[in-house]
Amino acid sequence: MRNSFIYTILGGALLLGTACEKEIDLNLNGNDNKYVIEGVLTDNKGGCSVKISRTKNFDGDNEFNGVAGASVKIWSGTDTTLLSETTAGVYTAPELSGVSGTTYGLLVTIDGEQITAMSRMPTKVPFTNLDVLDEDLFGDLTKIATVSFKDPAGEANYYRFRQYLNGRAIKSYWVRNDDLTNGNDITARLYIFGDANDDDENELKSGDEVTVDMMNIDADVYKYFYSLSNSATGESNSATPANPVSNIKGNAIGYFSAQTIETKTVIVP
Repeated sequence: MRNSFIYTILGGALLLGTACEKEIDLNLNGNDNKYVIEGVLTDNKGGCSVKISRTKNFDGDNEFNGVAGASVKIWSGTDTTLLSETTAGVYTAPELSGVSGTTYGLLVTIDGEQITAMSRMPTKVPFTNLDVLDEDLFGDLTKIATVSFKDPAGEANYYRFRQYLNGRAIKSYWVRNDDLTNGNDITARLYIFGDANDDDENELKSGDEVTVDMMNIDADVYKYFYSLSNSATGESNSATPANPVSNIKGNAIGYFSAQTIETKTVIVP
């Protein structure tokens, strides 16, 4: 499974390509009401954001209840940036951008508690092309967003993709590594499998606008999203979800990712 997109059990079948994305304010049992951190620093200005909330009961709602009043800093070497709280629980630094090869630290202080994380921004792999192709899925001709890029040889690379349909983010995620494809030309399809109620809403049709973000992430962030699909959504032998692997240290779950990002948009033929 490590060389392919994440597998997930949907409708009783094992399907390649995607896993339903949980909101980062995860509904998990046994989490002792921890903080939830979703921190991102990109190589573009305007891409720095840290969201802070609290976990909820497994049967609770998925509304974002931001934690206000935190001190949030991102640092590298001797340079430190204090983020501003723009709305309750959302902290940003619009002028801050990262540099590939640099390791960044996150420091969150809430009510005397300190939460930390580290992430190294990877080398940026160019996003070569975005297409929408027809594929026969279970007897139905389906339009699938397809990404192409050249994986660099001689280094480990980890990727995450995010897809938007007519400006609306599709609540699925796609991650992959290059364990068996190092140095290859990659063409990968972003299959959408989710709640049956979302099938029509997420179906790509002629004339639709499809946008895809391609992100280079580090190994720890890859493990977070990989483990999210394999444990936080409930393993096959467990009825109780478990917390995903996290690079967050302290009384919190979630992730901090220093990542590159490139975006392409196409009109569905």
